Amino acid sequence: MSSSPAASAATPYGTLPPASPPAQRKPLSLPRLADMHARGEKITMLTAYDATFAAMADAAGVECLLVGDSLGMVCQGLHSTVGVTLETMRYHTESVFRGLHRVQATAWLIADLPFGSYQESREQALRSASVLMQAGAHMVKLEGGGWTTETVRFLVERGIPVCAHLGLTPQTVHALGGYRVQGKGDAAAALLRQQALALQDAGAAMMVLEMVPAALAAELTGELKHCATIGIGAGRGTAGQVLVLHDMLGMNLGRMPKFVRNFMQDAGGIAQAMAAYARAVKDGSFPDDRLHAW
Repeated sequence: MSSSPAASAATPYGTLPPASPPAQRKPLSLPRLADMHARGEKITMLTAYDATFAAMADAAGVECLLVGDSLGMVCQGLHSTVGVTLETMRYHTESVFRGLHRVQATAWLIADLPFGSYQESREQALRSASVLMQAGAHMVKLEGGGWTTETVRFLVERGIPVCAHLGLTPQTVHALGGYRVQGKGDAAAALLRQQALALQDAGAAMMVLEMVPAALAAELTGELKHCATIGIGAGRGTAGQVLVLHDMLGMNLGRMPKFVRNFMQDAGGIAQAMAAYARAVKDGSFPDDRLHAW
């Protein structure tokens, strides 16, 4: 007796089906993201660490997925991101890439260069970035300003899109004295502005601003004409927003950061929470500077 189509399409262990409906949007590209930035359309981003969550976020309309070294804390149980290795980042980037390509494969995929994989030299950064690009990333992200400017230029000149990261940089959290707001005061704000403009000039196409005062982040967003700012704890004035997936789903095992909103609270499920996050970023209702910013 033949099985029904529904039964034959079922797969065990929650694995993804071999095909999916046609994509509802064109795949994101660097020119399309630049066009969104130029038009003032908010860019949505979430972290992703495995195939299933990546596929769900893509289907929910999230435009950019970041394979963040935050996986060290939320997946591996480490105390910081410092212990994450390049091999671990490669593994998770491959997993997310496969998840995307089992479904619509429209999201722009960014992967973090982990601590120790790019600080030694520009050549080391190129080798590390090549590992992540070959694993499926469309872009790599690295932390810090100043000395990183020439590394960014070196990678971009060799065809590797780069996302910069300023403000709170978790890989150097010990040097910063903890998870604190960065860019407060005239001197700190001037340095952050100088670093941001230099990174844009070096070719960074995106820039995460983490735990930066909302007013400063909005000013930088207006000044960076060719580099889209992505805020996390930096107010609503940035070109886009990113959250750690587990935080957005209310799965934080410690104290929830001020800049997080639990989108699962009013959702019927994970897919609905992801879609609600994407809508809230697009319409500007998240973040609320009174609640989620400094």
